[in-house]
Amino acid sequence: MGESDVWQGTMSLMILKTLQSMGPLHGYGIARRIEQISQDQLIIQYGTIYPALLKLEQEGYICADWGESENKRRARFYRLTRAGRRQLERECQRWEKAAAVLARFVSTGEEAI
Repeated sequence: MGESDVWQGTMSLMILKTLQSMGPLHGYGIARRIEQISQDQLIIQYGTIYPALLKLEQEGYICADWGESENKRRARFYRLTRAGRRQLERECQRWEKAAAVLARFVSTGEEAI
């Protein structure tokens, strides 16, 4: 896995968390914020972000409204729904547990067999 690869299952969490902290954003803004938070370790492509946004919208975790971007272009602005806030809480708990398990493997000097 290269430095710019996104682990499977993390894109939704990063999008939801970005919308929670930043409020409504368009897809390009969400992608740039994820890259900024990762200190440019992640490169988010259009082919990654927009299918993820569509999936989250279909699941009812985000909704979108048309608006005008900073450069005066028409853009869809996404925001969290109530269901999205609940899903974000579940996702954060799931990732915290997974990270704790992985940390146990990484911190031991023994091979996990």
